[in-house]
Amino acid sequence: MANIDYYLGTISPYCYLAGTRLEDIAERHGASITYKPLDLLQLFDRTGGIRPADRHPSRMEYRAQELPRWAAHLDMPFNLKPAHWPVNMAPSSYALIAAQDAGGGDLGGLVHGFTRAVWAEDRDISDDSVIREILAAHGFDPALADKGLFIGAETYGRNLEQAVEAGAFGAPFYVVRETGQRFWGQDRLDFLDRHLASA
Repeated sequence: MANIDYYLGTISPYCYLAGTRLEDIAERHGASITYKPLDLLQLFDRTGGIRPADRHPSRMEYRAQELPRWAAHLDMPFNLKPAHWPVNMAPSSYALIAAQDAGGGDLGGLVHGFTRAVWAEDRDISDDSVIREILAAHGFDPALADKGLFIGAETYGRNLEQAVEAGAFGAPFYVVRETGQRFWGQDRLDFLDRHLASA
């Protein structure tokens, strides 16, 4: 059975556009997923990337065309200028880490719930009440928003270190542990699917 490490940012528009296709692919191939939320901006800093606010205007103009284009292609609602972006990724990431440790709910749905809240629902995922609502909507105890904060912070930092070690430099980023194959971007999910089919 393949094991996929999924490095993600809960405010990433490209993680939102990934939807739950990773989960569908993993189910089809009997693969497991370990969700590794991290501070995406620090990952950019550590691996030669540029934070969105510091990118050249031509890159930002292209992004403004490409994101709605992909959303339309995938038939997903999308707001290019969400009311709450960027926001602190840590609270939602800690909640995801706690939910993964607790089990019993829909983790893929939870990830998508956080990203959808930003990019399609104009909700603030750094707000405790929003985090609780999204946890509950995906089968988790809302109280996980306040549990394991120390462990969450520790894991969140460790995920960043592991991402750098694994060769990740953006999100979504998928690494198949057994083969070391890396896939960057929601537009590489078909390649991941093919790789698992041939592994």
